[in-house]
Amino acid sequence: MKVTLKHAYGSLFQGRVVTMEYPEQKWSMPENYRGAPYLVKDQDGDTKCVSCQLCEFVCPPKAIRITPPGDSGQPADRANAEKMPLEFEINMLRCIYCGFCQEVCPEEAIFLQKDYSITGTTRAEMIFNKEKLLALGGVSPGIQKWKDKLAEAKAQENFPVKL
Repeated sequence: MKVTLKHAYGSLFQGRVVTMEYPEQKWSMPENYRGAPYLVKDQDGDTKCVSCQLCEFVCPPKAIRITPPGDSGQPADRANAEKMPLEFEINMLRCIYCGFCQEVCPEEAIFLQKDYSITGTTRAEMIFNKEKLLALGGVSPGIQKWKDKLAEAKAQENFPVKL
């Protein structure tokens, strides 16, 4: 009873608040936090995904489903891409936010954002299609994740890269 009164006095009269008002106040996420995966567009507004399906194959819970365009599919919307995905879906109920999809993507089309409050009232709402993923992901600010990989590989002690 003494502990309860002490905490009640501290929060009521001294302004020591322990709880957080969630929708108004949000947690600050650490720099290396892995949130939900989203698709991004390039600076021209084109889809960066080329339907290589590497993210689908590497996903441990099989949360990603890509339908390639096939022979009679729509042509790519940019010059340096062969094909674009006909359908791209991520089941957010299955996703474990491991980041493998981001690491394996050669086109830097998928990134993990710092979202942690993904909600839905039905299972169907939690399956994000290509349009929803692109709308949530936005435009990529010119991130080139392979730019520094060669320097990192050369700096390795065990297996240095010799060019």
